[in-house]
Amino acid sequence: MAFANFIDRAATAASQVLADFHLGDFKAALDKQVVAVAFDDEAASCAEGQATLDLAVRLLARLYPVLAILPLDSAASSQAQALERLAKSINPKVGIRRSGKSATVCLVVGVTRPTLRCPTFFMGSDGWAAKLSRTEPVGSGSSSLPYGAGAASCFGAANVFRTIFAAQLTGAELDEDIDLSLYSYNKSEAGDAGPIDLPVDLGETHLVGLGAIGHGSLWALARQSGLSGRLHVVDHEAIELSNLQRYVLAGRAEVGMSKAVLATTALRSTALEVQAHSLKWAEYVERRGDWVFDRVGVALDTAADRLAVQGALPRWIANAWTQEHDLGISRHGFDDGQACLCCMYMPSEKSKDEHHLIAEELGIPEAHEQVKTLLQTDAGVPNDFVVRVATAMAVPFEPLAPFVGQSLRSFYQRAICGGLVFQLSGGSRLVQTVVPMAFQSALAGIMLAAELVKHSAGFPMSPTTSTRVNLLRPLGSHLDDPKAKESSGRCICSDEDFIAAYRRKYGEQLNNVSAA
Repeated sequence: MAFANFIDRAATAASQVLADFHLGDFKAALDKQVVAVAFDDEAASCAEGQATLDLAVRLLARLYPVLAILPLDSAASSQAQALERLAKSINPKVGIRRSGKSATVCLVVGVTRPTLRCPTFFMGSDGWAAKLSRTEPVGSGSSSLPYGAGAASCFGAANVFRTIFAAQLTGAELDEDIDLSLYSYNKSEAGDAGPIDLPVDLGETHLVGLGAIGHGSLWALARQSGLSGRLHVVDHEAIELSNLQRYVLAGRAEVGMSKAVLATTALRSTALEVQAHSLKWAEYVERRGDWVFDRVGVALDTAADRLAVQGALPRWIANAWTQEHDLGISRHGFDDGQACLCCMYMPSEKSKDEHHLIAEELGIPEAHEQVKTLLQTDAGVPNDFVVRVATAMAVPFEPLAPFVGQSLRSFYQRAICGGLVFQLSGGSRLVQTVVPMAFQSALAGIMLAAELVKHSAGFPMSPTTSTRVNLLRPLGSHLDDPKAKESSGRCICSDEDFIAAYRRKYGEQLNNVSAA
């Protein structure tokens, strides 16, 4: 048994949420764990139960070096073998136990209670609703909807993490009971379960950004039966080893694959017509020519990238994000008096340029002009530059030597963002860029997929612009986060030219929506 070979990236994410973080102590704590996933035939024989099990293993195998896969009756044994193969596709060295005697924490799917002496969380779902309990099995519904089932896995994985690292998490009490519908997010109203018979035509929908959040969306869409229409997936990058820390659809075999191609592969069993675009959004828009975008799901990392999507004036946008402590989705028209996507990310003060930020993270802020030149020319970083970074970071040069001659962006993404310098420094060199935990990104992606499907189906949309969830604390009673339209008048949704362009593109559709 051994840690996955991207464990330092996972440790980087954990270091941003755990107090008094020490890399050695973190790994030692993980090494003591045997995280069990127990399930019965009820779970293994229905689509919702299978989805919960699948995502739970995808999340757990990225962090914990030992899993116990525990079928609770003979009929579930074949599912156990598939889950073991799935875990090993992510971390070939993961330890697999077939007994729960040494389990330190357990997730249970189904209606059967295992006889284990460790903290236990019962996960399940009912269509749109995610369920979790610390006391009683909750079972799985009979629908083919993946939204509640996947969200339950994220809640379960979050509670496992909070159980193990409770001493280092502020307010890390465990969830006692969760019954949350991703249809309405309203915990106070009964009867909000939402329809479960869902043949849905996505029309022409775009999913922009196929990183960790995008993977959560793809995971859900791949399991939603009855989807049709055309889905454009847009991302110019390929899968890196460090991405495996939170890209739930990626295993070792996918390293080096185009993200857009992986998306197409993930959705091949659906009736969707998937068009893959291995391009940046701006490049895709320029090549497309037709700037009509009916529905766009945004799963991007930066405010600048989000602003660029809104600048192309899609008719409707769903935006998902992760932050250090929370995650969420927001919903945006443009000519409706509500906050557009730009309103959410309008800068309030001058921000630092990218070359200044990268120079600071490399420990050489005074070299920002050289960093700027290297970024603009895409030239390989010279030997003396890498030596300078190693000295500034107080790490040995030899592990960084292979990056000499590579582009600065590659050096930065692999050595800094990928966790190499973090590992070489024993965890003392923290990454400034937020690196979420896998369960956070996955839930944000599932919520994004749910919004795209609900909007395509014509279901009533939430009147609240934004919905937020903090997986590092018990689920709050109020998840709505209203966002007002940007009040200074600086946003493009207050600009007459942009409004006129939007109305020219979608005028007839907007009139039909208003009449309805």
